[in-house]
Amino acid sequence: MGMVGGGQGSFIGAVHRIAAAFDQQVDLVAGVFSRDEANSSATAARLHVDPARAYKTYEEMAKAEAALPADQRIDFVSVVTPNNVHFGPSKTFLEAGFHVVCDKPLALTLQEAEELVGIVERSKRVFALTHNYTGYPMVRHAREMFRSGQMGTVRKVLVEYLQDWLMEPKEKLGSKQAGWRTNPAESGIGGALGDIGTHALNLVEYVTGDPLAAICADTSIFLPDRKLDEDVNALMRFQGGGKGVLTVSQIACGEENGLRLRVYGSEAAISWEQEHPNYLQVYRHGKPRETLSRGNANYLSPEATRVTRVPSGHPEGYLEGFANVYMDAIDAMRRYMAGNPMSPAEYRFPTVYDGLRGMQFIYKAVESAEKGAVWVPMPQKRENNVTN
Repeated sequence: MGMVGGGQGSFIGAVHRIAAAFDQQVDLVAGVFSRDEANSSATAARLHVDPARAYKTYEEMAKAEAALPADQRIDFVSVVTPNNVHFGPSKTFLEAGFHVVCDKPLALTLQEAEELVGIVERSKRVFALTHNYTGYPMVRHAREMFRSGQMGTVRKVLVEYLQDWLMEPKEKLGSKQAGWRTNPAESGIGGALGDIGTHALNLVEYVTGDPLAAICADTSIFLPDRKLDEDVNALMRFQGGGKGVLTVSQIACGEENGLRLRVYGSEAAISWEQEHPNYLQVYRHGKPRETLSRGNANYLSPEATRVTRVPSGHPEGYLEGFANVYMDAIDAMRRYMAGNPMSPAEYRFPTVYDGLRGMQFIYKAVESAEKGAVWVPMPQKRENNVTN
């Protein structure tokens, strides 16, 4: 693996490195870890990357790695930069013949996202987007419950993602993470919308398989001098006829990482919380409520047990979920390199199409809010190079 971003002061870069190495399938051997050469060099040294493969720019890295013999060059690159540096490295490495794993959201702008879809399709390389919550075993089981038809049709959805870490103007207090996330030039047109709202929307569509058809959103900024949304409340209409409510906030006092999904179908309902990820609540009309637990192969779907590493009662969480996305992406890469590539329909991980969907969500939510919280239709969801 090579890496773009993830230098000292980065949060998500270290997470990606742990996730990639979790199943002992990947070695980090090259990278450009920061725009600051001193930071990048120090990070490379700390990670024991050969100085000859600690590059100054991602363009230099792609060219140099592509020139190496096939058994020496990197197999894929992990892009873990702020949003405005997702498109450039992804495009460069795809066109140089490498697979890509990229942090979300997909790009800085919707135009970049649409262009990147075309680049992935032309390159035919594996492109994975790290919506890591799709890697949790109980989320995968919930998805299988809807796919099997046992939940019926979606009637009502409640999804929330609440944090409080931007209650203070941390961007003015030297926080690198707050600095770029509150800066439109680096983050794009969405603040909380892009940072955590895309996770919420992705989780809903991933579990239910029911695409968002229209959105009515209201965005708010409470702290002085902020330019991007801190708090969002939205009504949702789904393609299958169901309705929903989405709320995301990064100024909700007392909340840590409160991602919660409740879906009420015509036959049953589920409830899942990221802060208690090993349990899935299932409600069936006229029957006792059930609490399903991760690690129980007797009643969980093969998709859930496949990504379970330890027996029941031994908690798995954020890092393991992230690692499951990497594990599935690496499996697709190995298939590609063996001359037996998967079709995109076989991918178990979020793809460039999920990234495009996230960008469409950001833009439509902002459009709705700017027009006074009016209903705005969502584009049809694209999957596997077709329009559904």
